[in-house]
Amino acid sequence: MEKEILSRKIKLIMGLALAVWMTFFALNVFAQNPIKNIVLVHGAFADGSGWESVYKLLKKKGYNVSMVGNPNTGMPEDVAATSLVLKKQQGPVLLVGHSYGGAIITEAGNASNVAGLVYIAAFVPDNGETLLKLLQSGPPAPKSGILPPENGYIWYDKAKFHAGFCADLPKEKADFLADSQIPVSASVFGHVIENAAWKTKPSWYIVATEDQTIPPDAERFMAKRAGAKVTEIKASHLVFMSQPDAVVKVIEEAAKGASK
Repeated sequence: MEKEILSRKIKLIMGLALAVWMTFFALNVFAQNPIKNIVLVHGAFADGSGWESVYKLLKKKGYNVSMVGNPNTGMPEDVAATSLVLKKQQGPVLLVGHSYGGAIITEAGNASNVAGLVYIAAFVPDNGETLLKLLQSGPPAPKSGILPPENGYIWYDKAKFHAGFCADLPKEKADFLADSQIPVSASVFGHVIENAAWKTKPSWYIVATEDQTIPPDAERFMAKRAGAKVTEIKASHLVFMSQPDAVVKVIEEAAKGASK
């Protein structure tokens, strides 16, 4: 009987030791291999095609890159679209959001395979907050062309698109983006965040210092509150289009940092 009990204890100890070793091994391998899955989430008035330059640069560096196509019909629907893409990933993911996409990744980023978050000139709402509250908490952007709701949707004023949204892009490009913009449901601005992922996931933030849509000081405030590692880039709100190399550099740093 004593031998049987001793044998069971030995097996238990060996099993626990093996489990500890396997956990250590997995963590060690994870730390030595940077994240290779990048999911990019666009903001309002846009679609996934705006990420093309960032996408190409990341692909050349060996990353697996996916872009979410938000329906822009409501926050729950947009979060669901991102969640669908996350479920298709094999391995840990770095989730990147621009502008309104920051609010989306704040909720969708709670997925277990998301290792880190990158906010690009983006909203970073806290629990209990809405985008409307964030917009009203500071001085308005003087050149912003966000129009009042029309038939339940919000557009960006085409006449202000270049100056307010992407002053560092060629005028012809700005005109194309303005004419191809996708309106966003006004309901997204009243959606209350319930579980902000940045509270439990490491985050990085790119402040666009020439942003005329989200004031740079508001970006700095949100980044600091989230405890994000901040990089400032002299660029417009569409910094990922005008400065793709600088943006990719931050994404790479985040991929390596979130792997540790």
